[in-house]
Amino acid sequence: MANKVRMADIAQELGISVVSVSKGLAGKDGVSEEMRGKIIATAKRLGYVPAATPAAKATTVLNLTIGVLVADRFFADNAFYSSLYRIVLMKSAALGCTVVLEIVSPENESACRLPAILTSHRVDGLLLMGEINRDYIRAVAKTGLPMLLLDFYDSMLENSSVLSDNRAGGERLTSHLLAHGCRKIGFVGSILSTSSIMDRYLGYQAALYRAGIAARPDWRIEDRDENGRFVALRLPTEMPEAFLCSCDEVAYNLVEALVRAGYRVPKDVSVVGYDDYRFATLCTPALTTYRVNVEEMGAVAVAQLLRRIRRKSYIHGSILVRGGLIERESVRPLQK
Repeated sequence: MANKVRMADIAQELGISVVSVSKGLAGKDGVSEEMRGKIIATAKRLGYVPAATPAAKATTVLNLTIGVLVADRFFADNAFYSSLYRIVLMKSAALGCTVVLEIVSPENESACRLPAILTSHRVDGLLLMGEINRDYIRAVAKTGLPMLLLDFYDSMLENSSVLSDNRAGGERLTSHLLAHGCRKIGFVGSILSTSSIMDRYLGYQAALYRAGIAARPDWRIEDRDENGRFVALRLPTEMPEAFLCSCDEVAYNLVEALVRAGYRVPKDVSVVGYDDYRFATLCTPALTTYRVNVEEMGAVAVAQLLRRIRRKSYIHGSILVRGGLIERESVRPLQK
């Protein structure tokens, strides 16, 4: 019987410490992403089997490679997806899986040219992260690989998905503004750009409708162009009392635009974001927002994809992951 491969064997192979190997396999900070990839690849090549706790033994997966496809416009412009990818990488590494990231260029997306990781059968399953051309998704589906959509969905497609409960989040934020005395509320977001923005807008409309308020079209501001890239925000002639924004970065940009135009936030105009990522606290004042549970989204997505790869039962359709309201200083205080 061959000797069991140890972390020390991997460390000797790569010329690094056992501590670094441990961190790399566990997805912890302290090693670069490049070195983490080398550690995982070496462990896989040598046949390393991680020691599993009793609770983890039932779910440990070995020697599988997960491909992650993301459109360039999201990875280049939106730091949220870098965070989500990191969670996917950590959750996969903890289960002994390798992750290969492929950023899809606009040219390849429009032409439906698939990457080499698909055409050369280098992956066992796929996560498509963020909105991507529907014809491209259909082309990927023809490969027959198990796949799952992460942070978006399309009711016209057969694919399962994992995403934030965007409609509930949009409704919760709008209800919060209403509770703080705001009746004139606008929305910043290009609703045809992504399913997430559309659902946040539908939640916003639902809260207004329940309050007996009609959403005004002139208070809906576009934040992206037809290619999904952020654009300069154009303030309406008549200003509402508050805005719900499609994400924290857009809310940050709106606050800057309002300040340049002479408005005070939140005294003149309240602003709320969505995601609770870095722009929420970089903004002055700090943003009230809806925190997306990226940890849970990443864990659920990896678990569901691995069940599909291993031909075990899995949840069909969309899995919605709830977040929570985070209150900061960008909403005017309650009137006593």
